[in-house]
Amino acid sequence: MKLDRLPTALIGATGEPNLPTRVRLAIRRQQQASEILVGWVQLGVVVAFGVLYFVAPKTFNANAMFAPVPWALGSYLLFTVLRLALAHARRLPDWFLLISVVVDMGLLLGLIWSFHLQYEQPPAFYLKAPTLLYVFIFIALRALRMEARYVLLAGTVAAGGWLLMAWYALHVDPQSMTHDYVRYMTSNSVFPGAEFDKVISILVVTAILALAIARGRRLLVRAVSESSAAHELARFVPSAVARQVTTSELSMQAGEGEVREATILFTDIEGFTTISERLTPVELIATLNEYFGAIAAPIQAHGGVINQFQGDAILASFNLPTAQADHAAEAVRAALDIQAILAARRFGAGIRLRSRVGINTGVVVGGLVGSGDQLYYTVHGDDVNLAARLEQLNKKHQTRILVSARTRELAGATRFAFQRIATETVRGRHQPVTVYALADAAPGA
Repeated sequence: MKLDRLPTALIGATGEPNLPTRVRLAIRRQQQASEILVGWVQLGVVVAFGVLYFVAPKTFNANAMFAPVPWALGSYLLFTVLRLALAHARRLPDWFLLISVVVDMGLLLGLIWSFHLQYEQPPAFYLKAPTLLYVFIFIALRALRMEARYVLLAGTVAAGGWLLMAWYALHVDPQSMTHDYVRYMTSNSVFPGAEFDKVISILVVTAILALAIARGRRLLVRAVSESSAAHELARFVPSAVARQVTTSELSMQAGEGEVREATILFTDIEGFTTISERLTPVELIATLNEYFGAIAAPIQAHGGVINQFQGDAILASFNLPTAQADHAAEAVRAALDIQAILAARRFGAGIRLRSRVGINTGVVVGGLVGSGDQLYYTVHGDDVNLAARLEQLNKKHQTRILVSARTRELAGATRFAFQRIATETVRGRHQPVTVYALADAAPGA
């Protein structure tokens, strides 16, 4: 393996500098949530440490002139509460986080250092304090942010601080150094090898965590990127299709589809050509977007999936791609809600819009169509075409909503006020079709 490929082998492929802003913001939100978690864990640690200190029997001299432990715990408690408040307020800049890592570790090591004053012992006394294990907790806490630099800083400060404390113990009492392990274990002595092992352990754990975080961050960035892409993709294709695309083990190809009975709703604006002549292009697109937003809501609320925006028309499907038990009735309810919304509001510069709706139920195929790398999702079949034909027949019969006999049958003939209109021979079909209107959707509505 070439040396220039070693970083990639260790931490994975990079590419983070080229991340879109939305992905960076998503990662930032994850990190902010992590900092809140870090703050609460730190608060729990300092509270637990304080409880243990005040509950445990005191073995130091009660007449000692100075008791630094309560002061150290109090200082750390105040700093932790401040940090937690800033984390909840989303006001933790990077420079403050770096300082907080140093302060966290400094207060912990300072607390350990103060033990020899509290217990009136030589400095070598604090080198055997089991409180050193909290160093690893503080280093591990920094891993929650998924940035290796904070872990490396915490580990470096811990290792450097411990070396400084070992040097201080030897500087104050050079005679305390020993190479006799038994003497080291049974007296206030400094065994250089033991302190070296502690520092090595801190550095190795830090390095392993930093490496794991660097690799994990690559996965985090990829996961956030894919999640963001799926969210954006759902704006162009149905969300169920977007989920299928992002979770599929193989690249999806044109022609892959699903055959199922579904209810198709087709709607467009009455007299749209005349309306568009009175509007500028900017006003026209703004009015259309407002209209689409208004009628898309009831379609989606009733479980429908919008497959296409065609000029001023919308093609929506129920029971495909997502299964839906009462799809015909839900499509009818969506059509009624559309008419109610259009009767109650105006669009653009006070324009009243009316729509005609055709609904048909039959076996259709839903899938990706296109060529090469440009695909889109839609539904196809003769029953899709029939829904469009029914929408056009509204003009002839002066109705707002027309449905087929199959839709009426599945929706429930007695659940809605269906009215038989006629038996029509529609273009593209040899057999005549019986069409029904909804009495609740009057022509003047």
